[in-house]
Amino acid sequence: MRKTYSNSHANRGALLERLVDMTNMQYRNKGVADIRKIPTPVQIQSNVRGKVTGYTQKPEWVDYSGVHDGRAIVFDAKETANRTSFPLNNISEHQYQLLKSWHQKGARSFLLVLFSKLDEVYLLPFALLETYWEDAQKGGRKSIPRAAFVGECDLVKCEKGYVLHYLKHIG
Repeated sequence: MRKTYSNSHANRGALLERLVDMTNMQYRNKGVADIRKIPTPVQIQSNVRGKVTGYTQKPEWVDYSGVHDGRAIVFDAKETANRTSFPLNNISEHQYQLLKSWHQKGARSFLLVLFSKLDEVYLLPFALLETYWEDAQKGGRKSIPRAAFVGECDLVKCEKGYVLHYLKHIG
């Protein structure tokens, strides 16, 4: 990955989402999986002679959902410029609860996390996210150390022609 992108708040997450979108298109084109980006909902305020005005609403879903090998997949793509940990406040309560609900019903639920300054993408399974999330709710650490990603998560890379071959890492 090249580091020729803006880390401004507006562009946060854009690089990883572009990479995931390209990979998902590759998966669809090869008949491997059908995983789609969920658009952010927009509340239209007015439509006067074709000029539409509105604002983005708080999303109630995660970034991606789809199906692979007959099982549902839901996940979110997150980026952090932090080199040593992933702050849990990057995940909203509704995102966590949705991932948890789908995980409990048998879906593959996870996060793809990009450590942007290290050019590393990890697949964080929901079970590990849940451990850290629940601990944080009880007053524990408010982030997941990078060492946990290195030791307990799969590093997602470009391989077999896929931009980010993340499906290789889900069970």
